[in-house]
Amino acid sequence: MANYDDLLNNAPAEESGVPQLSKEEYAAKKKAEREEVFELSDQTALDVAGDGGKFAQFLDLQARLDRYSAVNALLTFAKNPNASRLGSFDYWKRQNCSVKPGQTAIAILEPHEYTKEDGTPGIGYDVRKVFDISQVDTRKLRNTPPPHYTERQVLSALISKYPMKIVGVDELPNDRGAMTNEDGDILVRKGMEFSDTFRSVAFEMACAEVATDPELSAGQEFCAYSATYLLCKKYGADTQRFSFDSATDMLAGMDAQEVKGELTQIRDAAESISGRMARQLETQQKAAKNNEAR
Repeated sequence: MANYDDLLNNAPAEESGVPQLSKEEYAAKKKAEREEVFELSDQTALDVAGDGGKFAQFLDLQARLDRYSAVNALLTFAKNPNASRLGSFDYWKRQNCSVKPGQTAIAILEPHEYTKEDGTPGIGYDVRKVFDISQVDTRKLRNTPPPHYTERQVLSALISKYPMKIVGVDELPNDRGAMTNEDGDILVRKGMEFSDTFRSVAFEMACAEVATDPELSAGQEFCAYSATYLLCKKYGADTQRFSFDSATDMLAGMDAQEVKGELTQIRDAAESISGRMARQLETQQKAAKNNEAR
């Protein structure tokens, strides 16, 4: 017969030599932990805004961690600018991996809903500890390779289901790759290679995502430019022509919250376009499998 007597000791933590925090002490500890994380995100935002090289490096990380918010990307950047895949201790365990000894976790923020004292809903944040794949023993990792898409499939996903017309034309003013006309339709110069076509069309789409006025301000155009960079990184279009030397001028004079707002707008604009593309690529993939099964 199994014996469970060892489970019957429910003594308070302090009796086992571990101090037990009161409810108030625990709440204060968690609050201090959150404030430390928020402070780190503020400082990192200012660091990124003050250095064009760091700004580009941050965008590289945001492109790799596109599912994560701009704030969590900043927190990751502060600890490991080269991070590429994050997971909690339990996540890596489920992947048949283990965190290497002596690793320091990356603290990110996880939102949760709660009800305020007046009965209205609110959003709070908990600190969550994660580890990058570089901190993990991956010898037994059960990994599924990401799907491969052709350049034609990627361009088709970018263009398909876009709410405005996309029309190929022979020439555009100033030899532009694409432009948006007064009706909101995107005109695209014919005959360009994949990267030029993708970059030109994605930029016009990103401009539409961030525009609040008929005429883009320099700041809005910079957001669209940065969002286009994220999309090019994600979908394999060449990024050598991009330069972020002007990042410090565009973000000059902003406080940490304003910088984080700009980074969020960049990330969200790219995510809006990428989300639509992902749905189209999934549809293409399903259609191809159905054709193979026939």
